[in-house]
Amino acid sequence: MRSHLLNDTTAESYRRSVTEGVERVARKLATTRGPFTGVTPAELAPAVDAVDLDRPLGDASAALDELEDVYLRDAVYFHHPRYLAHLNCPVVIPALLGEAVLSAVNSSLDTWDQSAGGTLIERKLIDWTTGRIGLGPLADGVFTSGGTQSNLQALLLAREETGTTDLTKLRIFSSECSHFSVQKSAQLLGLGRDAVVSVPVDRNKRMQSVVLAAELEACRAEGLIPMAIVATAGTTDFGSIDPLPEIANLAAEYGAWMHVDAAYGCGLLASRTRRHLLDGIERADSVTVDYHKSFFQPVSSSAVLVRDGATLRHATYHADYLNPRRTLAEKIPNQVDKSLQTTRRFDALKLWMTLRVMGADGIGELFDEVCDLAREGFELLAADPRYDVVVEPQLSTLVYRYVPETATSPEDVDRANLHARKALFASGEAVVAGTKVDGRQYLKFTLLNPETTAADIAAVLDLIAGHAEQYLGENLVHA
Repeated sequence: MRSHLLNDTTAESYRRSVTEGVERVARKLATTRGPFTGVTPAELAPAVDAVDLDRPLGDASAALDELEDVYLRDAVYFHHPRYLAHLNCPVVIPALLGEAVLSAVNSSLDTWDQSAGGTLIERKLIDWTTGRIGLGPLADGVFTSGGTQSNLQALLLAREETGTTDLTKLRIFSSECSHFSVQKSAQLLGLGRDAVVSVPVDRNKRMQSVVLAAELEACRAEGLIPMAIVATAGTTDFGSIDPLPEIANLAAEYGAWMHVDAAYGCGLLASRTRRHLLDGIERADSVTVDYHKSFFQPVSSSAVLVRDGATLRHATYHADYLNPRRTLAEKIPNQVDKSLQTTRRFDALKLWMTLRVMGADGIGELFDEVCDLAREGFELLAADPRYDVVVEPQLSTLVYRYVPETATSPEDVDRANLHARKALFASGEAVVAGTKVDGRQYLKFTLLNPETTAADIAAVLDLIAGHAEQYLGENLVHA
């Protein structure tokens, strides 16, 4: 069994095994004709259930053959131009190179004596990102597993900065379109979901700052504490960006921690033409960024950034076996002092390799392309009588609904849109997402692939209309 350990004596075996795996994936990518095969859970489950994990195959090639049947053949491939569903991006090759290196070396980014140069690389990338945001010379941060963890840590810091022990008085303000992790974080932090005040949005799905001001004033009048305001720079459903300067003014007036959830919109930090859309983010106390959304990085690659690095102390715990207090005096850099995690992958290396090969402008150009594509898609939808589109895109998301030409009940239209999405997924020809707007069923394009074209969008809209029309026609005949 020692022959399977990666070391100096097995380096050649490692090279052969990984090369074979890469070659198989490369062949799969080159021959994939759709984003999905349409396999159902009932069809795929027997193949997985039949695997006896107590009887190893003993051979990497055999294991890869089996993997083809239980995973590779039926995986959902985000690189395909007709994958238009969730916030999953195609990934850039330099990041995959970084992934291969970090997996093999297997550094843990908690303490210096486990990561050495990795610690410095992560810190350099944190400084680079806070510089792009404009958080100032005291800024700091740490990589996380994703936006949910980043939001949780930011709100933990906000809670502790209030200095109160009466958690029942704390309130968090976020728009009705903010990410569900805000409510989830409130629950995990002992505040309860009722502590989150949902602020209505305007017609462009942006937080209404006038209503926010009224809610903050009501909070103060009731003797409650406005713990934090969460502004979203790129909502999950609409890609909308809240009015950051106005929110920053209100946060300052009412003494609230300002957190900007830019998990989606962080790609604008690298844009040469759209960076102004994030004006005001530099006034935040904390910011969430997901490089694995709009920086074209493999999952996971995220970070939480703070204006004042001293606030990260609220996540610090000194363990004698890991990061004893003496390391502070010795100025030994330990990232675990800033993180909710202990053992943590060197995910920063993927972004490092991307920047060193492509540069920030290269990333920004890719993100600008998908934002431009969303504009084209909006114009297609607005001109198509078969569809109702909700809002003009600020980023790369389009929310729309198939509307039949003949009068039909709203409930039937809901069912037709649901059916069209499911039928499209089952066909494997394209993958789109769904959501609800004002209680009605809508569909969603999340455009993160620069290889997707307006022709792809038009073709998918035709497919959706076909499925919806077939559903309504069959139900009319049945009725």
